[in-house]
Parts: sequence; C-alpha cells; structure tokens
Amino acid sequence: MTTAPTLPRWSLAVPPFALLILILSYGRDLGAVLIVLVCVGLALAVTAAVHHAEVVAHRVGEPFGTLILAVAVTVIEVALIVTLMISGGEKAAALARDTVFAAIMITTNGIVGLALLVGSLRHRVQEFRAHASGGALAVLTAMVTLSLVLPTFTLSTAGPTYSGSQLAFAGVASLVLYGVFVFVQTVRHRDYFLPKTSLTEDDHAEAPSSRTAFSSLVLLLACLVAVVGLAKTVSPTLEAAVESAGAPVSFVGVVIALLVLLPETVAAVRASLRNRLQVSLNLALGSALASIGLTIPAIAVASIWLAGPLTLGLGPKELVLLVLTVLVSMLTLVTGRATLLQGTVHLTLFSAFLFLAVTP
Repeated sequence: MTTAPTLPRWSLAVPPFALLILILSYGRDLGAVLIVLVCVGLALAVTAAVHHAEVVAHRVGEPFGTLILAVAVTVIEVALIVTLMISGGEKAAALARDTVFAAIMITTNGIVGLALLVGSLRHRVQEFRAHASGGALAVLTAMVTLSLVLPTFTLSTAGPTYSGSQLAFAGVASLVLYGVFVFVQTVRHRDYFLPKTSLTEDDHAEAPSSRTAFSSLVLLLACLVAVVGLAKTVSPTLEAAVESAGAPVSFVGVVIALLVLLPETVAAVRASLRNRLQVSLNLALGSALASIGLTIPAIAVASIWLAGPLTLGLGPKELVLLVLTVLVSMLTLVTGRATLLQGTVHLTLFSAFLFLAVTP
C-alpha cells in the first residue's frame, strides 16, 4: 500500500519566514540588509507558492489548480489596489487602469510568450485546445473593451472616465462574463481545458491527502500575501531607482505587476517544459481574466468612497498595443499548435510594452 506524499520541510518553513520579513520591513525605510532580506523572501515565497499550487492542483485536478492560483493572487492584489486608491486620493485615479493593463500585457505576451518559447525549444511543436484558449481570449477581449477602451470614447463625462451608471454596468458585465467563464471552465466544458498531451510521471504519482492539500492551500495563500506585500514594500526603493534612471514613475507599477505575477509565470513555464501547454495558457489567460473580472467590480463598489474621477480609458499608445496583442493572440490560438515563432512574436510585443513604459 502506497502512502500519500507529504510536504517537504522547506515548503513549510518558507511561508512563515517570508511573512516575518514582511512584518519586519513593512512601512520602514529599507537599508541594504532589509533590501536583501526582502528580495530573498520574495524569491522563496514565489518558489513555495508554485510548489503548494502544484500540490493543490494534483489533488483537485485541472483546471481547478490553475484557477485557484490565478484567483488567489488576484484577490489579494485587488484588495491592495482598492486600499491604495481609497487612501491615495487623486494620485491613484489611474492606478486600477495601469495595473490591469500591465497585467494583461504581462500575461498575454510575457507569460504566454515565455511558455511558448521554452516549450518549443524542448518539444519543437506543442499542441493545445484552440476552442478553450480561443474562448478565453474572446471573453478577455470583450471585458477589456468594456472596461478600458470604451471609457476613452464615451461622452457622458469629460476625459477617459465612466459615469456612475456606466461604471456599474461595466462592473456587472465583467463579473457576469468572468462567472460564466469559470462555470464553463470548471463544470460545463471542463474537458476543454484539460491538457491535450498524455499524462506525465507527476500525474501518475500518488495524490496528496485531503489534509495535505488543505495545508498547501493555506500555505499558498500565506505565500501570495507575502509576495504581494513584499512587492509593495520594495516599491519605494524601486521608485527611487526608476526616478534616478530617468524613467516615468508609472513604470514602478509595471515592475510591481511583474513581481506579483511571478508565481503564475514560474508555474506556466514549468508546465510548458512538461509539454502541458494548455495548463500554461489556462494560467496566463485565467490570470488576465481574473484581473479584470475582479478588479473592475471591486473599484465600481469602491468608487462610492473615492473622491474625484476614476481614470479608466487607455491612451493611444496603449490602445495600439492592445489591438496588436489581440490580433496576434488570435493568430496564435486559432491553430491549436505552437512553435518557436509564436513565442518570439509575443515576447517581442512584451519587450515593446516594457520599452515604451520606460520611454513613452
């Protein structure tokens, strides 16, 4: 009789260690020692988060595992965004827009491109279910258009903003679309989102017990709190470095989004290396959908307490990048097969996004 695997000791020690570093460094001026500790804690928390997410995924199966990781990190991030917007005043008017747009570009171009690149270098050609990933892209396109594109062209209010009723409609529409997508992904057409390749050795391994999986879920949430908290803690240091380099302050938000999305990035790359590209796409597109589907309704509710207009509409440069990303993603996902070429194109678009964020 085989025994269910247990959690390694390092995975049990990292979450409390990372949270301790967060407590010691939160709200303080970071010296050299604290900066090193924060970076070490951030790296360890990301590694532990990916490990615990894989344990939970092995227990509950796909696509629930990727959904748990995407939703968990997004909920924590949304809570921080809303808190910063309520306390930040007019300076935080565009915080939600910039964060959501950065998350979309990072997931659809950065994570997808990196997963396609490393996977194709090892396996040459990878297959995935076009109807599943294409459906996710369709939902993402509708949500981002309603939330970030239309505010630039509406006439009810001045500037790239929504009126109260328009914001409420966008929030409800985003929540409905995301809810239906999750239902289709996990219940109605769950088989669409399962990996197209055969099972790996990891899948044949004994599944963890319910107690172990629940422990991993709790430790996963602790790791994600540490990741987001440490990323926000190091933001003043990053802001000073960005200013000294002559880059716009808004680039700090991009760096923070990159740090926050590290767990999904590492998990997606590892899945692609195992020739399970569908899992990588579920993570990337699922994170983008969760970012919009949870952020927009949250700020629609928070707008009751927010003073001043809420900037949501994208500028011309961002609109061009968004349209190009959607078109390239459609061409990538329509075939159900991916090679080195598609990965290179997506990473080129991601590089353009980063370059133009530094030199607008």
